[in-house]
Amino acid sequence: MTSSPAAHPGHGRRRSRKRADMPLLGGIRPPIAVLCVLILALAGLTAKVLGPGGEPVVPEAVLSSQRHFAEDGAIALRASIDERVTDLRRTAAALNAGAPAEPERVLSDLGRTYQKWTGTTILDLESGDVLAARGERIPLAWLDEEVLTGEQALLPRMVRLETGDVRLMTMVVLDWKDRPQQLLIASNSLAVPAINLGPFRTMAVVARDGEVLATAGFEESEALNSDKQREELVFLEKQMSRLSDQAAERTEQHPVSAREPGSRGYPGVSGTLLGDDYNGRITTAGYASLASSDPEEKESVAAGLGLTVVAMLPVVQQQGTVGPDRELYGLIAAGALVVLGLLAVALLWMSVQRPLLRLFLESRRLARGDLTRPVAVPRSGEAARIGSALERLRGQLGGPGHEPTAGPGGGVRFGLRVPLAVTAVLLLLWCVPVGWLLNRTDDSVSVPATMVNDQRDRTDLVADRVRRALNEAQADLVSTSRLIDPDDPGAGAALLTDALREHTRYQALYVVGEDGEVVARAGEDPHAWDRDADEPLVRVSGEGERKPVVQAAAPVPGHRGVTLVGEVRVEFLNSLLKRPGLGEVRVVDADARTLAGSDGFLAFEELPDDALPHLVRAGNVRVGAGPVENGLLIRDGGSVTVAAAAPFSGGGVASDIGWTVVSWQNAKHFQITPYEREDRSVLAGLLGLAAIVVCLGWIHLVVARPLRALAASAEKLADGDLKTVLYPRYQDEVGAVVRSLELIRQQLQARRQNQPRRPAESRLGAGGR
Repeated sequence: MTSSPAAHPGHGRRRSRKRADMPLLGGIRPPIAVLCVLILALAGLTAKVLGPGGEPVVPEAVLSSQRHFAEDGAIALRASIDERVTDLRRTAAALNAGAPAEPERVLSDLGRTYQKWTGTTILDLESGDVLAARGERIPLAWLDEEVLTGEQALLPRMVRLETGDVRLMTMVVLDWKDRPQQLLIASNSLAVPAINLGPFRTMAVVARDGEVLATAGFEESEALNSDKQREELVFLEKQMSRLSDQAAERTEQHPVSAREPGSRGYPGVSGTLLGDDYNGRITTAGYASLASSDPEEKESVAAGLGLTVVAMLPVVQQQGTVGPDRELYGLIAAGALVVLGLLAVALLWMSVQRPLLRLFLESRRLARGDLTRPVAVPRSGEAARIGSALERLRGQLGGPGHEPTAGPGGGVRFGLRVPLAVTAVLLLLWCVPVGWLLNRTDDSVSVPATMVNDQRDRTDLVADRVRRALNEAQADLVSTSRLIDPDDPGAGAALLTDALREHTRYQALYVVGEDGEVVARAGEDPHAWDRDADEPLVRVSGEGERKPVVQAAAPVPGHRGVTLVGEVRVEFLNSLLKRPGLGEVRVVDADARTLAGSDGFLAFEELPDDALPHLVRAGNVRVGAGPVENGLLIRDGGSVTVAAAAPFSGGGVASDIGWTVVSWQNAKHFQITPYEREDRSVLAGLLGLAAIVVCLGWIHLVVARPLRALAASAEKLADGDLKTVLYPRYQDEVGAVVRSLELIRQQLQARRQNQPRRPAESRLGAGGR
């Protein structure tokens, strides 16, 4: 059975005295020291990030925009190449499954279905004779046994034509029973998407060795006639060649090792480059290797070609000078933090640490039996209550010169909360102005014109991607419709099921008869199809439902009034709109009602800002004298929004359906100097606030609360409660005072037990005499 410390006062005294001499590892000193270190570190950081006010030669936002532009171009080119390869292979599989067809008929049907190849040719594999050809002439010298039977057999090849242009050759084998095998070859260019690149921007497709295979943008510059403009064109061509070499070398890296640890984003290799300057403008470039937009997607044929897209743009060079006023501002802010921090630390030292250390020394002196001089009682707070209790205990132990008091201590005691609150206020006097009052931006911030142009051009690129995707969806339906037999619903349903499994862009496929009834179907429940001839083949319906219904259709050949309809998944369209650095992107109809969005939306809801519908109705906004007048910059209530709209344009059935892609984002997301300075100021204020919460919270939990409990225990002990055993919880100053009070309690308990014994011994001694 274990005994309490009161049962063996001598043993408890020796053990407690040994612990009292141990070094103090916790307590009040570590949080104050940490607060000093954090204040000095934050002051140095403030002087560094808030001081220099020089503009970089090229804003980081402009460089990031060029990288995103190149990534968009690479994704579009990859999708275009993969779609062409997939379409050709799917067409060959459908032809091989049907009856033999004449080569001329095959190429004719292929050209009507997909207007995407620059030339097509069918060869007899046994004789090598050309059986049929369409479009530009395809050279055949590159065909050999390795291309047809090697490890990389029938994979796409890049071939240079006699004109110097490079074409991507895609091959499939047509194999019918009782007929010699035929080779279908389709060629297409490697040009970047045919979009508006804006003034001075150029894009290029680069091979592994840095060779420029195709360019866009230089053609517009060639129309310039002045010698100065021609010199600038020659300079830009040299810059593109040099930057393409660098980009091809960098894209040889693995995507994981090319980016910073833990970072995500574009699945391929992408980055930025800086070129030379010319006439006050410096050449910037973004590059991106061809990679899938979905990391979980199957291996891409285009991604294995080793191609890189480079987007180059000359921008006005800014003066990279450091403003002395900004540098002085950073030093003043750092100096103010040091002064206020020293005042706060001095207050904590005088009101918390010093009285606590004095109590520790006084309690240890009384526990060791030194009762000759009175206890030095602190002025206020819990320390004053404990000091008064110690002085009373010294009198109870027999100390000389003690004057008993009426209560536990005089005056109103506010405790340690007051110095902690004052310390927090001192530090907040710096955190609040720096973090939330100074360096604030308003709607007068100048947004670089390059960012406005890039927002519009990238929106145009997204619109081109969506338009092409809808054209591809309708073209796939045209190809599938040739295999549909409305008189055999079972076979039609099986065919639609297989097609739905291959085409993830659809949520439902169904054949609508002449009477409007569904003959065969696969996937989700079909919606009504209006057979009005004036309606486009790509349309939207589903008003009042949870999400819009995007339908594409193709008439079934040989069956009047029979139509194959495919419902395109809205999620598929949403995935095309998600691009970093572009903000929120939506597809809207002619009435500016939302049909698809990158960040969630309600079906057919209006655009959130009143200026955006006007931008949609204005059509394709030109960059010229004033993008602000054209609605590309929206200033409202101190915030600046950069917006752009790109209506569908180009070829295909989706070009005239009246849809527009709209994008907008707050300019605060741009990495330009005013917003970066504001973000740094907010960060400095938040770091200061974090230091206040951590250090003062630490003191409150480790010192203030235990000290308040200790004050109550000391007063109860001084009032005569000798039964409650005092146990220290921490090995710090408060714990040392608790141990000393426990020793004093044991001494008082022993003194009380010895008092009744002395009168009895005196009476026994008198009777003996």
